[in-house]
Amino acid sequence: MKDQTKKEHNHPNDGKREQILKFLGNVAGRPASFRELSRTLKIGRDEREAFKSIVRSLVSDGSLVKIRGGRYGIASKMNLVTGELTCHPDGFAFLIPSDGSDDIFIGPRRLAGAMHGDTVVARVEGKGRMQKGRPSGRKEGGIIRVIKRAQKKIVGRFEKAGDLNVVIPANGKILERIIIPLNLSKGAATGVMVEAEITRWPDKHFGATGKIIDIIGDPDDPDVEAEVILRKYGLVSRFPADAAGEAERISHAIVPDDIKGRVDLRPRLTCTIDGESAKDFDDAVSIEKTTHGYNLFVSIADVSHYVPEGGAIDREAYSRGTSVYFPQRCIPMLPEALSNGICSLLPDSDRLTLTAELQIDENGAVIKKRLYESVIRSKFRLTYTTVKKLLKDENDENPELRSRYSSVLPDLKLMEELALKLSKARIEAGSIDFDLPEPQIIIDMEGNIEDIVRSERNIAHRIIEEFMLSANRAVAEEFVRHGLPFIYRVHPEPSKDSIEDFIEFTKTIGVNFKTSLGHMAFQRVLKDVEGMPSERLVNHVLLRSMQQAYYSAENIGHFGLAFRDYTHFTSPIRRYPDLVVHRLLRLLIQNRYTMHERQRMQETLPLITGHTSTTERKAIDAEREVIDLKKAQFMKDKVGERFDGIISGVASFGVFVELKEYFVEGLVHTSTLLDDFYMFDEKTHSLIGENSKRTFRLGDNLSVTVTSVDVERRRIEFALANGLSGRPRKKRFFKK
Repeated sequence: MKDQTKKEHNHPNDGKREQILKFLGNVAGRPASFRELSRTLKIGRDEREAFKSIVRSLVSDGSLVKIRGGRYGIASKMNLVTGELTCHPDGFAFLIPSDGSDDIFIGPRRLAGAMHGDTVVARVEGKGRMQKGRPSGRKEGGIIRVIKRAQKKIVGRFEKAGDLNVVIPANGKILERIIIPLNLSKGAATGVMVEAEITRWPDKHFGATGKIIDIIGDPDDPDVEAEVILRKYGLVSRFPADAAGEAERISHAIVPDDIKGRVDLRPRLTCTIDGESAKDFDDAVSIEKTTHGYNLFVSIADVSHYVPEGGAIDREAYSRGTSVYFPQRCIPMLPEALSNGICSLLPDSDRLTLTAELQIDENGAVIKKRLYESVIRSKFRLTYTTVKKLLKDENDENPELRSRYSSVLPDLKLMEELALKLSKARIEAGSIDFDLPEPQIIIDMEGNIEDIVRSERNIAHRIIEEFMLSANRAVAEEFVRHGLPFIYRVHPEPSKDSIEDFIEFTKTIGVNFKTSLGHMAFQRVLKDVEGMPSERLVNHVLLRSMQQAYYSAENIGHFGLAFRDYTHFTSPIRRYPDLVVHRLLRLLIQNRYTMHERQRMQETLPLITGHTSTTERKAIDAEREVIDLKKAQFMKDKVGERFDGIISGVASFGVFVELKEYFVEGLVHTSTLLDDFYMFDEKTHSLIGENSKRTFRLGDNLSVTVTSVDVERRRIEFALANGLSGRPRKKRFFKK
């Protein structure tokens, strides 16, 4: 990282924050009241409200804790920790400290009314002994205060329990049943799915109470199940009236004033390449061969032109953070008038864009770049399938298709040529490419699930992936060069423990792993096992060794891609960070990134990156749960049927088996393995019979029978079809 990226920009309140912490930690050496803090630090009457905000922010981020008597103290000095509570369906919880320290185990009797997702203060009370479900030596504690409640509305099943009505939350991590007074049940029938609003939070002595605000419907209705998941994650499809009204007032015509000052790329042959069902086209590409190699034009919809910062659409887009994609349904970040209309790069329509023009040499290295505001007119709306057919059909089996796209075919061949060079250069630099397919739900004309298959990743996908990676990288490098506040997409290096565990694992399969090579070593391992039976196993274990990528105002690099500088610039229709990046880029292009803007961005970008990283994770979880729901619905009528599969996961309680016929996974529980006691070997990702030494390991083939499907809990359970088919464990697995 260049030195200029390490410049520190102080928050205007940092001085006061440090003074408070210094006074409480070193001078006073004890908790103090707000009045004492104000008097000691000489806070005038006109400064008091601002000073209160600083103290509140210190409490909010866990630096201070407010205790009895209205006094404030430093959390660490009182053996207190602030953080977010993550509950487990079995009744216990973990506190994730806001300072990044180790998690704290909270037993069921020590929750004190705190619920999943709450921001809480806990007292650390030592380390526990080895117990089932948690490792020895983990810090334990008890909740002493809830700072901020996460759950206001609860989605669940309405039940009558004696003289009481209760809502059983659909989210298993919400441990509290919500008591509903008889006069606040809104006529809900037993067993229906409802949405309840909490009217009284639980505490040490009383449970939570609430009122029914909406009756969703029958839990066996597939549409109701999907709606439950939407509400469970707080996802709303309908836009607020102010945002919808603002979208309706946006003109769908591009006038000369809109184009003024932009580079006119309309004469260029430009196309979009997306999935068959896509409607929001936010990226378009164009290419030409030159004496130095290639000129690549990546043009992205200029959403920032239509969505001003602070407006109603912007506020709602920030709240959502991202679009969420379900089979046959999208919860968009922006109103459809924008996402599928004026911002979508539709063919034969003038559209405002931001363009990354990259000069790339014959080896796939970017030698020069230009970033500018532009206007384009896409000539073709291509799909991945169409591009694949055009590029792979050497025998001219589709003469009509080739004739229809004859004018763009030479460019597509040039794009393929460049994409392969970009991919080769990236891999040689150490970028890690996982071969992990995603499920694709095939829906018939009546909306029923017809099939679940592995999604295809062909040459057309690779073209767009490589071009978007190059554009994202180019934009990030430009901001690093200028030393300006920015949003980065970062991916931390794996932890030391994860690397050591992976090294131990590679030894068991005979692969030589060298830690001194960093990400190059991981990439080489994937290369070594390519096409081998252990390839799937290695991909799976390596992915689990990696940390999650996220958005950050601090540039720590992207480990997985082996990029020093990286961002998300190419999807402003569906990702809020990309929209902010566009705004920052326009400030830079227009020479409006002033000192005032620098200071403002230093304050706001960390908040944006934190929020959008959270909304991204929420969207991923919701999408995954809907996929799991669809899989369960699809398999419900297949109980008793036999399928061939492959072990895709191993845990202490059983093995997960992925079917070969359908891209569906289910569990073979250890309780169904009747010939032996099976122990989990974490290092080799295996279940091993205590007496027989029979082994079940990632990648093994199994024949299974579907024994049960629980749609509500998204669980599919299998049993081995022909007895046990694990393999004898080799002696080398016993080596210490």
